Amino acid sequence: MDPSAPVGGKDGTAGGRDEPADAVPGRGPRPAEVPELAPGEVFAALDTSPRGLSAARARDLLERYGPNELPRARRRPVWRQLAAQFTDLFAVVLIVASGITFLAYGLQEPRDVGTLQLAVAILGVVLLNAGIGFAQEYSAERTAQALEAMVPHTCRVLRDGERLEVSTRDLVPGDVVVLEAGDAVPADCRVVEAHELSVNNAPLTGESNAVGRTADPVAAGAPLDARNCVFMGTDAVAGSGRAVVHATGAETEFGRIYRLAEAAPRQKTPLQIQVASMARRVAGAALAIGAVVFAVRLPTGQSVVTSFVFALGVMVAMVPEGLPATLSVSLAIGVRRMARRHALIKQLLAVEALGSTTVVCTDKTGTLTQAEMTVTQVWAGGPPHPVDGVGYAPSGEVADATPVRELLRVAGLCCNARLLPPGSPGGPERSRGPEGRERWRVLGDTTEGALLVVVAKAGMDLGAEEEAAPRVTEFPFDSDRKLMTTVHRTGTGYQACVKGAPGELVGRCTGVEWEGRRGPLTGEDRAAVAAAGDALAAQGLRVLAVARRELDSARPAQDEAESGLTLLGLVGMLDPPRPEVTDAVAACRRAGIRIVMVTGDHPLTGEAVARRVGIVRRPDPVVVTGARLDAMNDEALDALLAEPSELLLCRVSPEHKMRVVTAFQRRGEVVAVTGDGANDAPALKHADIGVAMGASGTDVAREAAAMVLLDDSFASIATAVRLGRAVYQNIRKFLVYLFSHNIGELVPILAATFAGFPLVPISAVQILAIDLGSDVLPALALGAEPPEPDVMDRPPRSRRERLFSAAVVGRILFLGGIQAVCVSAVFFWHIGSSGIPFDEFTKDTPVYREAITMVQAGIVLSQFFNALAVRTDRQSILKAGILSNPALLAAGGFGVALMVAISYAPPLQAVFHTAPLDAVDWAVLAGLGTLPLLADEARKAWLRRADPKGVPR
Repeated sequence: MDPSAPVGGKDGTAGGRDEPADAVPGRGPRPAEVPELAPGEVFAALDTSPRGLSAARARDLLERYGPNELPRARRRPVWRQLAAQFTDLFAVVLIVASGITFLAYGLQEPRDVGTLQLAVAILGVVLLNAGIGFAQEYSAERTAQALEAMVPHTCRVLRDGERLEVSTRDLVPGDVVVLEAGDAVPADCRVVEAHELSVNNAPLTGESNAVGRTADPVAAGAPLDARNCVFMGTDAVAGSGRAVVHATGAETEFGRIYRLAEAAPRQKTPLQIQVASMARRVAGAALAIGAVVFAVRLPTGQSVVTSFVFALGVMVAMVPEGLPATLSVSLAIGVRRMARRHALIKQLLAVEALGSTTVVCTDKTGTLTQAEMTVTQVWAGGPPHPVDGVGYAPSGEVADATPVRELLRVAGLCCNARLLPPGSPGGPERSRGPEGRERWRVLGDTTEGALLVVVAKAGMDLGAEEEAAPRVTEFPFDSDRKLMTTVHRTGTGYQACVKGAPGELVGRCTGVEWEGRRGPLTGEDRAAVAAAGDALAAQGLRVLAVARRELDSARPAQDEAESGLTLLGLVGMLDPPRPEVTDAVAACRRAGIRIVMVTGDHPLTGEAVARRVGIVRRPDPVVVTGARLDAMNDEALDALLAEPSELLLCRVSPEHKMRVVTAFQRRGEVVAVTGDGANDAPALKHADIGVAMGASGTDVAREAAAMVLLDDSFASIATAVRLGRAVYQNIRKFLVYLFSHNIGELVPILAATFAGFPLVPISAVQILAIDLGSDVLPALALGAEPPEPDVMDRPPRSRRERLFSAAVVGRILFLGGIQAVCVSAVFFWHIGSSGIPFDEFTKDTPVYREAITMVQAGIVLSQFFNALAVRTDRQSILKAGILSNPALLAAGGFGVALMVAISYAPPLQAVFHTAPLDAVDWAVLAGLGTLPLLADEARKAWLRRADPKGVPR
């Protein structure tokens, strides 16, 4: 095509006609049938020319259609994120309580400064918890935003007939883009010139094989099926060409899938559901008990305000003020641990959701595999020659390479790709390893790259072979004949090197050369070739046949060069599974997690990879294609998913993935979906936990996912599941820790109420001091407990399982009841031993101040030992190690130190109305404080003896 031929305006640049008023932003004024147009008609339809747009015209179109970029997901403003921390039910209850307490202070006559202190303290707790939660969530989201997008940053275009490099953001409909092997396609374009151009559409279709492009018109059909179009986010892997942009930004196929993902609703995680339910129950119980206490005390002659403040103390005792902050920080600890294991969590609650996963729907290309073709076997008439090593690094060897050297020489000469060592310029952006280091990569077709690597593994110098036999002509591969031929000049004449599909190439062969034999291709040889090809294909390998022919002419006819060939053998190659995936799959199986492969690839390839990594172990897996899914109604799909079979879903679309995820969720499953391409984005967002690839994943997929694997490794999922389960265990531990002491605070108040004592055994301000000084820090330390050794040997918990299971509630009542009995006994013993009648006690009575100090100190000391008790479910703390969590000991020590200061420091005595305790008091309280630990150790010993193999709950 003559690039100087003018089309459009008189100056040879784009014509000047105006776009229709209803032009779509990001999409040029093109007819719907643009793939059906001849290249010359394409320029006219898109109002451009082979010389490209003029600079002025490009500026006008950029202003009209907007930048070539995908819209960012709408994020809540910072002020909304902060405000959301105050909508938690616990926060709402406390805010209302604080406001009413301020009102009560204003109504009191005379005013009690203690009421004002209580109101300020409650409000301070709310602000502190909100600050902690906001800081953790904001930090996690900002970290996630630091991921770089896959979409390329610059591209080469023709403007005013000159080749320029421009930002992809400035690309507009009508631009003529220059594509070469290794370039990322920056927008949706119609190819107008193609020289053996092939692209990798894996990010959109899931297919990792190179697909040829043509400039010829094609019949109307699905956009992705148009062989004369290239799409944003894909790569040119071979050849070169030029293409005219017809859609940018959100109007590309990338953008279409992005909009589909944006419309998918986020699902609430199990923890969100259970915490919301727990908050409603606790808040309701607190209000109910507070109302009962208020009704009981009102007839005793106390004022309404005094009775209300008393009832408020009961309510505050029941509300775990530190729970929201503790929960946020515990999840954030999980986020940091996962980040160290290459898993970036974008949403805190996704940590726990991953730990409760029951089904993983995983893509194949780039998730289970390395997205790199690798030759694994070479066959030349005898036993196969295994090839070790994976990826494009030429490390490894071919077993007994001598008999197959000629086969590999011919295969290597028949390649256009280039093997690039680390640090070489050029190549796609995704050529970095998981740690950001450069790695070996291929510029061109990945299949040819695999052949270049196996040639190097055989110890051959392909450069020397090319010098000895320079190429003189080529017959490129096409999908009709499924062959590629190159002709080379040798010392004795010319030689045709041919590679292609065995079914096509073997039929053109008349002779063989292998295993030291050169002769005619017999019927027995053909049967052997067919059997060997079937054996390789049964392993899911892509099979190529290699042949050659001696020629007399440098420019033979294609039929002459590709007939009468001498067959040299077969090459089997596979996009290899990641080495660590097999162990990760096995770990997920032990954990009771069902793994379902959901891929756009061929069923045979999918099954082979699934068998290699352990997803399929039975001889008869259920393989379902997208076409079969279309034929199923929801009832049939539900029945299919309910079967305990090994399931592979192949040739599926994004809509199929979403439908499968929804069907699993209808069955009560917690579904994780992995993927790296834009075609995965809708299912990633709709799933309970979407897992995207960080290094090779598309921007759309990463935006939709709740978790990003920075190393692209499926093995990181198993690690994240283990850590997620530990997070849930730790949440239960600190729930037992928090709520057990609430019982210790509530029971003395209720006992005093029904015993007719006029004052509270522990004030609301003291309760807040315990919650912040002796609860939050130890609970955070419990949240940092490492996973228990058998955490991945337990089945996933049901979505319907409550956070407060019978075992958890029982343990709360068991430990809290011991605390309650002890501190209640201490209070009434100290009050009773004074001999003062109940109705003569005031808040300033020394004995009363000593008694409430002993109650507060008793709870603090009891919680110190209680924290040690709840660290394990069945294992003795002596075996786990009392000193193995130093942060917990330090946190408990801080709480005790604060209690000592409250008891002895005059300024704090004035705030909390406390009194100094003597050594005997402390000894008694310490002895009683150990009872929860000793009692729980006895309970654990009984459980181990009654059920030695029991699974902790």
